[in-house]
Amino acid sequence: MTRRRFYAPRLAFGADGQTVTLSAEEATHARQVLRLSNGDEVFVFDGEGREYRCVIGDIDSHSATLNVSEEIQASKSESPLDLTLAVALLKGEKFDLVVQKATELGVTSLVPLLTARADVRIREPEDARRKAHRWQRIALEAAKQCGRARLMQVKPPVELDDFFGSIADVELHVMFTERDGGSTEAVFETQSEFKRVVAMVGSEGGWTDHEIEAARKNGWKLVTLGGPTLRAETAAIAVATLLQHRFGDLV
Repeated sequence: MTRRRFYAPRLAFGADGQTVTLSAEEATHARQVLRLSNGDEVFVFDGEGREYRCVIGDIDSHSATLNVSEEIQASKSESPLDLTLAVALLKGEKFDLVVQKATELGVTSLVPLLTARADVRIREPEDARRKAHRWQRIALEAAKQCGRARLMQVKPPVELDDFFGSIADVELHVMFTERDGGSTEAVFETQSEFKRVVAMVGSEGGWTDHEIEAARKNGWKLVTLGGPTLRAETAAIAVATLLQHRFGDLV
């Protein structure tokens, strides 16, 4: 039977670790959508990699208190690769799809990039916060569905130059570009086994000459996938898959 999984941060657990309180949103889903009641078995993950078998002790439409039975192994183990995927902002459902699939593919964190040719412009800080909250919710739902016990972190949108300056102590940082890059074999096959990788994927319009040159000056390796021209959202998913296969747990 598929696990009925819910998310609760560490702060929602009692001091003795024997109880956990679900948020109003999670409780509503348990009660009104899944029709769960007192005594039903459920599973709770804390977003930090731990998962627990629990029994519902008390539940109504807006709150639920669970009794923790035992800590168990998450149904999906975390990839050994710490992968940050930075993707130029895409319109609506396209970026939503990237968030969902990146979560399923074990990406550690996702960074929306504000680039010269990005499909979306962020005009107000509140707009950025609202989008980040929506994307984090999509990542949470994807984690519940795919079995991850660790939440992928979705960062607020950031300017490309600021993102360059934020990268430090990363074993491999690579820009995927439709031109001016080396092959995956040339860049990856001669490298050792990396544990931390940062990868950038551009928008439908690609990177500008200035952005490519800035990446070079900041020490980024440039890679061109080759093959057919991919949509930006497809390229982001393909890059995550490629890197998890080469350095992570996809076989």
